Amino acid sequence: MLATIVASVTTILTFAGIFYYIAVLWSARSFIRKGGNPLKPTEGLSGAPSFAPGVSILKPVKGLDPGMYEAFASHCRQEYAGDYEILFGVSSLSDPAEAPVVAAIERLQSEFPERNIGLIECPERLGPNGKMGNVVQMARHARYDYLIVNDSDIRLGRRYLERIMGEFGTQGSGIRDQGTEHRAQGTELASRKTKQVGLVTAPYRGQAHGTLGSRLEALGISTDFFPGVLVALKMDGEIRFGLGSTLAVSKNALDAIGGFAPLVDALADDYELGRRVAQAGYGVALSREIVDTSVPAYSLEGYFAHQLRWARGIRDSRRAGYVGLMVTYGLPWALLNVVASGFAIESLALASLVALARVTVALGVGLGILGDRQVLRDLWLLPVRDLAAMAVWVWSFAGNTVTWRGQTFRLEKGVLKPVEGHGE
Repeated sequence: MLATIVASVTTILTFAGIFYYIAVLWSARSFIRKGGNPLKPTEGLSGAPSFAPGVSILKPVKGLDPGMYEAFASHCRQEYAGDYEILFGVSSLSDPAEAPVVAAIERLQSEFPERNIGLIECPERLGPNGKMGNVVQMARHARYDYLIVNDSDIRLGRRYLERIMGEFGTQGSGIRDQGTEHRAQGTELASRKTKQVGLVTAPYRGQAHGTLGSRLEALGISTDFFPGVLVALKMDGEIRFGLGSTLAVSKNALDAIGGFAPLVDALADDYELGRRVAQAGYGVALSREIVDTSVPAYSLEGYFAHQLRWARGIRDSRRAGYVGLMVTYGLPWALLNVVASGFAIESLALASLVALARVTVALGVGLGILGDRQVLRDLWLLPVRDLAAMAVWVWSFAGNTVTWRGQTFRLEKGVLKPVEGHGE
């Protein structure tokens, strides 16, 4: 009886997963049709090239990882018509642990004397989220009306600033030229198009570093995380959150939400910044400029700890939507269905159909849109990655603590509360 019930439930969830994969492909097609293929440099420039305001790039850094200097240097090689500055923030200039990154920034200043590069000490501990605490202190030194916060290991293309800042020169929330299919929506669509863009964010792909944990995370970014972003974009007509790879915000929008300070105790600060900007009435635009991020060489334990932290952060930020993630695990549900049915032929046929749909999503989005060739190499890891993701999703409901940089925190509605002497 139990096996029959499990087989029935997993059959329903498997079909739900198929419909989700179809929704991803539909959303990916729409993304390309409305803005061009992001992998072709001559296409997809939705922003006005003539709009090139001054911009301050804020980069909080902690330690120097392999390849990070080249990521820094990519910020200095921008082909941008406007002025920009790069401000690096460290917690302490006298800390020996920060000496390598300080030396790297001094080298950067020497090799790119034409660029305005600053190094700022951020000694104040403003909240549990040290990164955003540093950003608050760095923002006080920013001279321009547009700010970009991106991670220390982000590597940029030469036209990154042109494309990101160009989005602010348009009206709407990143969805333009919708065509006749949306005209019946009337005033609702019109209001979306006339929003002033307050925040621009960008897709990214992860560069794995050898270990299984690193490869699983990079695979998940390209084949699971970004497909979910595309579905949200298609379903809502806009996105209402930010991605940590790029958070470009106008000072007007930032002032409307009280600045960066409210985010110093938030775990999912990128999500929260976009959500608050959208709630303030501004549009959030998804650029078609793709950046690269370095995925640490996680052990399996480190990988699961990172995934659990991310999962619980999203769970606390959008509870209803997080529960709905169960329909995105089509392949794991299909595999469970095969076992529950005793390897029945119809279950095997259904699993084959799901596997085909899942691979199509992985290749269509990961390779076709993001240009992540690692997807081809690691395609065989998809079942492992998806089963691990579903296990993390289930386990995320079992508690409200996360481990971050060696410290344990309790999550209360997305807010971090330090917990002394308490582990996971």
